Amino acid sequence: MSMYDNYQSPFSWRYGSKEMREVWSEVNKRKTWRRLWVSLARAQSAFGLVTPEQVTELDQHASEIDMETALDIESEIHHDLMAELKTYAAQCPTAGGVIHMGATSMDIEDNTDVLRMRSALELVLAKLETLLLSLAARMEETADLPIMAFTHLQPAEPSTLGYRLSVYAQDLLDDWQSLQEVKTSLWGKGFKGAVGTSAAYFDLLGAENYPAFEKALSDDLKLPFYPISTQTCSRKQDFTVLSALASLGAALHKFAFDLRVLQSPSIGEISEFFAAKQVGSSAMPFKRNPINAEKIDSLARQLSVYPQVAWQNAATNLLERTLDDSANRRTILPESFLICDELLHVMNKLVKNMTINHEAIQRNLEIYAPFACTERVMMALSKKGADRQETHEHLRNHAMTAWQAIQHGEKNPLTGLLKKDDFILQHLTADEVDALSEVSAYTGIAPTASRELAKRIKNLINS
Repeated sequence: MSMYDNYQSPFSWRYGSKEMREVWSEVNKRKTWRRLWVSLARAQSAFGLVTPEQVTELDQHASEIDMETALDIESEIHHDLMAELKTYAAQCPTAGGVIHMGATSMDIEDNTDVLRMRSALELVLAKLETLLLSLAARMEETADLPIMAFTHLQPAEPSTLGYRLSVYAQDLLDDWQSLQEVKTSLWGKGFKGAVGTSAAYFDLLGAENYPAFEKALSDDLKLPFYPISTQTCSRKQDFTVLSALASLGAALHKFAFDLRVLQSPSIGEISEFFAAKQVGSSAMPFKRNPINAEKIDSLARQLSVYPQVAWQNAATNLLERTLDDSANRRTILPESFLICDELLHVMNKLVKNMTINHEAIQRNLEIYAPFACTERVMMALSKKGADRQETHEHLRNHAMTAWQAIQHGEKNPLTGLLKKDDFILQHLTADEVDALSEVSAYTGIAPTASRELAKRIKNLINS
């Protein structure tokens, strides 16, 4: 039977990288379980509970995952970790009997999940760094390129493309810093047994030896442990991690959504790459749909709800634990990371290959930018002593006339109207009106702020 005869999750082959899928694979999970069992046995050997030869045997067989045998056992006992333990024990004739001594399942599973989250965060951060550096290069490239900025989806005042890209980059840099902090702040459950009291380990080792025992495990795994746990480590940690990933998804969603708007023919200023043989529509061959930006928004929308599930897991994990978080954690943890992995992969391609339509940018500026100069003209007239209210009325009337002309497909006549207004010419010359209408002189901090943020990104990531 082909794998395609059964349901396959899109994350099994369509979305996410091979590296991220490997982190969350069944084989890697079981190898990590075995790594923890080896570490446990190694720590216990220092107290005479396990022989060095048994630790060596466990280590030698730690990578021999036998999924078929483990799944057969699981079909009978209905416990995946115990099935793996039995499979592992059968491979280790002298050491099988010491595996998992003193432990509860969550001593193994929770620490494994945290180790996998840490590996997954490293992959996310690497792709996010690549994206930030690409954005920084684009920001520098377009720092001085005037564009029409929009508020309420209506043309407002000029900005620069580099500054607009800086808005996305600033959010993404904040997410990069947050995810760095999340990664370095991860805690494992440690080895504390059935309800977190470590009572079984006290019996095995003696209360006086337990702190050194758990420290040895923490050092071996290079993972700090919560000082207090129940049967599980705090489920608030899942919520923190998934919330940070969802925050990244929000920033990427906005970027992609804006691109979709800007690619629409009525604006047409930037667009995603379109392959030579790419099909935009089965019915309309002319279509050039922003399918990559749409995929980003679709997956980011899904990502946004996973922290809600993690919140429920944290808030309703009753007393020392209930199992109603177990099934959904098999989905929400890997899929959150796989979604972020795919979002970053696609966005990296989008930024690198993004097409800038300079003709459309100039066209939109010619249509709408003259309206922005009315504010500058008003300020200039006020400085010359003109009545502010009378000035506003003159400018408003000319702006409405110009707007009507645009609606009929004519060029924006506003600057010309201002240069013929006797009231305005009492205070300003025609050349001064032209100077006040110059778009490149009305982008404020945009060019310098774009370059400064690009420099900061490069310094932070390359340091």
